[in-house]
Amino acid sequence: MARKHLLSDLAGPKLPAGNSDNIAAQDAATPQYSPRGAIGAVSRSIELLKSQSLTELDPDLIDAPLVADRLEESPEQFEEFARNIKEHGQQVPILVRPHPSVEGRYQIAYGRRRLRAVKAAGIQVKAAVRTLSDDELVLAQGQENSARQDLSFIERALYAAELEAGGFQRPVIMAALAVDKSNLSRLIQAAKQLPADIIRLIGAAPKTGRDRWYELSGRLGQDGASETARTLLNDDAVKSLNSDERFARVFEAVTPKKTKALKTEAEVWKAEDGTKAARYKQDKRTLTLMIDKKAAPDFADYLMSALPEIYASFKRSKQ
Repeated sequence: MARKHLLSDLAGPKLPAGNSDNIAAQDAATPQYSPRGAIGAVSRSIELLKSQSLTELDPDLIDAPLVADRLEESPEQFEEFARNIKEHGQQVPILVRPHPSVEGRYQIAYGRRRLRAVKAAGIQVKAAVRTLSDDELVLAQGQENSARQDLSFIERALYAAELEAGGFQRPVIMAALAVDKSNLSRLIQAAKQLPADIIRLIGAAPKTGRDRWYELSGRLGQDGASETARTLLNDDAVKSLNSDERFARVFEAVTPKKTKALKTEAEVWKAEDGTKAARYKQDKRTLTLMIDKKAAPDFADYLMSALPEIYASFKRSKQ
């Protein structure tokens, strides 16, 4: 199926051929948008859904999406959102499709958080029901998130990687996330370099950008760093922090420890006449010799001039 036809089913039933008056009326009532292709189609379809009649469904009949588009939020954040839904009702509908393999059930495209809140409130969920292919569902899900622009970097990265692992082609993922080929590659690379369980334990971390996540992936490559992170993230005190704070705690915990060079005191070299002409210190790699020009004037110049012969004598001794 060509991409330009991916979301043709979303626009509702087509009018009979020749019904130009109805077509013109529908075109006049439909907002015109600049985006084209798959993204433009989803944008127009979402607007059409808002103007079309909705249905109310039992939340228990709606199953999870093919790939989750966001990480779980903190219980406190969700409770506040659910309380708002309970007090003021559901203002924005969710989008579902008839379940592709289970008769009488549905599968959500977007609005998973709203669905949870409505279910917690014990009321029916307002939904638009459309027949969608797998690609169309992912495109609709991705476009809804792009419109809100509230997915964090790591959520986008994890979503992209899981879509690819689920068999979706990169052009579909690019359209869903509204990114080009190079940016999609970076997102997938970031998700693959980080242990998925650690990402989920940290959470969305909305204030944490791409560079910090890349740096964390490098730090977790150290011996034992991933286990250190897992142990920390399973601590009850750390679990109670918000996701950006959890990221910061892990980032600090796996910071490479700087090895301090051993400080050794220089030893004094004393000549037969008792002159303390030099001090020296050495380790496995170097020997440092410091000439005391006050105690032995001109000795440094003499030593440097004699150094070639000293070295040549050393080489002869090894033959």
